[in-house]
Amino acid sequence: MASEILLPGQPVPLSRGPVPKLGTGLYTKDGQVRASLVGAPRHEGPMLKISRVRPQPPTTNSVILGVVTRLSPMQATVAISVVDGIPLPSGEEFSGVIRSQDVRATEKDKVRIGDCFRGGDVVKGIVISLGDARSYYITTARNDLGVIFATSEAGAMMEPVSWQEMRCPRTGRIEKRKCAKPENLS
Repeated sequence: MASEILLPGQPVPLSRGPVPKLGTGLYTKDGQVRASLVGAPRHEGPMLKISRVRPQPPTTNSVILGVVTRLSPMQATVAISVVDGIPLPSGEEFSGVIRSQDVRATEKDKVRIGDCFRGGDVVKGIVISLGDARSYYITTARNDLGVIFATSEAGAMMEPVSWQEMRCPRTGRIEKRKCAKPENLS
């Protein structure tokens, strides 16, 4: 069994054979073992349990997920809600900033923040420094970093068509974004 972090309510992947004794952080519903805590399931002798994973503040090189809350010509402000795969408790988000020079690795001087992000976009990034007293500095200057979820002006979930464009499935309209390369593509 992989030590993948589960959220409350998610089914626990079990190997074939008898169901192990359930310890803390687990319950059964409709004949399926589910997590009741955020954490990774692990065996302790004959018992399977989940120990609570404590969220940590971002550090340099932390992978974050966050929502774009504000745009200016030079930067996008992001409300960080997931750090290294662990969701933060509600109301305990951190603030991050993606500066125009940190959006992509090449042609940094040609970046227009409004062509890369929009309010409400969900962004995957990496913390490059602890920034100032208010915000962490975040980069999206890798192929696997950038916008992972976006809603079009028509209210539909957009799909990436290139590294800098997303399409609305309802209207077919193309909008500019700095897209993250999906993880399942090589």
